[in-house]
Amino acid sequence: MSGYLPVLVHFTLAVLLAVTLLGLHRLAGGRHPTLEKSLPYESGVWPIGSARERIPIRYYLVAMLFILFDIEIVFIYPWAVLVRELGRAGLVEMFAFLAVLGGGYLYVLQRRALEWE
Repeated sequence: MSGYLPVLVHFTLAVLLAVTLLGLHRLAGGRHPTLEKSLPYESGVWPIGSARERIPIRYYLVAMLFILFDIEIVFIYPWAVLVRELGRAGLVEMFAFLAVLGGGYLYVLQRRALEWE
């Protein structure tokens, strides 16, 4: 139990700080609701129409491809830091990884998934 005492103290202080700050905000800030504050607002555009509109699948496809290629690029940074220590095997593995990634990119281009219509 004595090993967990610092964790318990830290947790207690964190909860106490959170409750204190929220209480001060409630006392000092107050609430002043207005019509403008309660309207939905997103990305600088006032909402027009229904929120239940159908969105073309192309938007989701481009978003998923962006996330896919963006996350894959994250794997290059640790390799770049350790490139000298990994040696020739690390270099070959990274070029294989980049070849697979490039093949996927060429496939996406061939399927015209990144073109807007």
